[in-house]
Amino acid sequence: MWSEALRVLEQADRLHRQFFLAHEPASWEPPVDIVESGDELRLQVALPGVSPDSVTVAADADGITLSALRSFPCREHGAQIHRVEIPYGRFQRRIEFPVHLYEFRSKSQGDGILSLIFRRKEGA
Repeated sequence: MWSEALRVLEQADRLHRQFFLAHEPASWEPPVDIVESGDELRLQVALPGVSPDSVTVAADADGITLSALRSFPCREHGAQIHRVEIPYGRFQRRIEFPVHLYEFRSKSQGDGILSLIFRRKEGA
């Protein structure tokens, strides 16, 4: 019985932290893989439940910044939340690389992964 009470308190604490973090300007950072192969640089960002059209990409000389909002997954009246582990709310992720050496080629999303492909500029 004591372990069940501790589990419920831990879950309530986690939900409380996530609720208040979700209202800050950026409450989480998605994980990113960066792979360079030949003249191509591929950034893969894990964004489950985020539409690729909603992601803002801002570039400057030192890298790019990705930002968007992942809405809370369940808003049905009377729904009982048993567990919330996938982050939600506004996110922002800064990825530094020498942008001036690359040109943007494509953006795609599949299986919850946003892929951004850059190609090294001629002579760079």
